[in-house]
Amino acid sequence: MKQWMADVIRQKEVTAIPVMTHPGIEQNGHTVSEAVKDGRVQAEAVVALARKYPSAAACTIMDLTVEAEAFGAEIAFSDEAVPAVVGHLLSQVEDIYSLQVPSLSAGRIPQYLKANLLAAREINDRPLLGGCIGPFSLAGRLYDMSEMMVLIYENPEAAHQLLSKCTDFIGKYCLALKQTGANGVVMAEPAAGLLSNDDCRTFSSPYVRRIVERVQDDDFAVVLHNCGNTGQCTEAMVSTGAAAYHFGNKCRMEEVIGEVPSTALAMGNIDPVSVFKDGTPELMRQTVHDLLDKMQAYPNFVLSSGCDTPPHTPIAQIDTFFETLEQWNVSRL
Repeated sequence: MKQWMADVIRQKEVTAIPVMTHPGIEQNGHTVSEAVKDGRVQAEAVVALARKYPSAAACTIMDLTVEAEAFGAEIAFSDEAVPAVVGHLLSQVEDIYSLQVPSLSAGRIPQYLKANLLAAREINDRPLLGGCIGPFSLAGRLYDMSEMMVLIYENPEAAHQLLSKCTDFIGKYCLALKQTGANGVVMAEPAAGLLSNDDCRTFSSPYVRRIVERVQDDDFAVVLHNCGNTGQCTEAMVSTGAAAYHFGNKCRMEEVIGEVPSTALAMGNIDPVSVFKDGTPELMRQTVHDLLDKMQAYPNFVLSSGCDTPPHTPIAQIDTFFETLEQWNVSRL
């Protein structure tokens, strides 16, 4: 992976890695609920998209409920929308101290490991990136996000206790993903975008870094995704030592990329809803062109969606995304 990233940076053409699985699920005639419960269905969707599009890496689904469910949270499933956590598992501070770190056999974790294993067997021409949630985002899903924002100020010791347990589990899960043959993981930490840079450096980045140091090496990369960041905590993100950073459409890519080391990939940030799902081909072409023009000075830029493309994203929009990139690259050879 270290060599692959160096090659991506060195080559003249801009590459693309949109975070998308739902178009493959729909193309194969399955529902969201089926894909998030059955590793084989998810793997088949990932493989189908890898065969259809020249993405520089393949990504499994971004599901921010898998780890919370493993801890015991209740999850609502839908055929048409991504899963959602119902309520919150922890009601008071005392619950944090009695919370047990689950095993990797809990909930749907085995199905997600299966999805990565099956996809890794089929995809040999590019890296496969698994997915996981970040520590602060998981803590917020277990304790309630609003309550977590209060907890970090009123009882930081309890907050750190919860974050440590979340980190222990995510690290264990990432090691298991690594063993499936996945080449890296996209760690979704959007809730950290609610924090100031200083608070992010206290309540998110040290825990992300702990996982990075545990799992990242020359053959396995951590891509830190924070679509909540508007630019205020980019420095805290970079302090984690992740191999790549994935930005959402809430920030200006031309501003945040300046804080990313030239040896790390900076990925983003076409709006997954207003452009990918609800936009027109003309809007996609213009948006991609504008972003590519702004990124010309940064060899480490990788074109991507700002987050996971949602269910019912039109195939025509994805086609236009890749066609526009190809035309832009050809025009600059």
